[in-house]
Amino acid sequence: MASKSATHRPDLPQVHEAIACLRRLSDSFRRRRETLALSVGLTDGQWGVLEEISREHFMPSMFAKTHDSSAAAVSKTLRQLLDKGFVSVSLSKSDGRQRSYVLTPKGKRVLETLREERELAIEKIWLTLEPAKIDQFVAFGTELSERLEQYATENRNRKD
Repeated sequence: MASKSATHRPDLPQVHEAIACLRRLSDSFRRRRETLALSVGLTDGQWGVLEEISREHFMPSMFAKTHDSSAAAVSKTLRQLLDKGFVSVSLSKSDGRQRSYVLTPKGKRVLETLREERELAIEKIWLTLEPAKIDQFVAFGTELSERLEQYATENRNRKD
């Protein structure tokens, strides 16, 4: 019987099972994030904008560009956050053509609640796993991400 080595290729059913597992994991993360956001009256998209505003120098146009969104969609989300009282806006002190967005006390409380819930989930789920399994997962995830990114780049270059 031949032993499996590092050069052994997986078979197609095994690969399809791995892809299904990755899809399930991705869906689980997405659902968990949506559920957590809803628990404080936000959508996942609103949460993302709120987190970004909590960091300094939030620029809606840059957020839209880096999150593959439109400026109109980000503006709509900002209006929703303003309406909910999570964000306030003023003219920038350094450039009167720019707007400065900051979290209100209510927005800070909501973000803190989200962070606490996320930390609790990390403690209950991730910190109960074996460190070696996490290391293996990170190594595999990193390699898979790099391969996917390389493949996408090669495909894009082939079409040019």
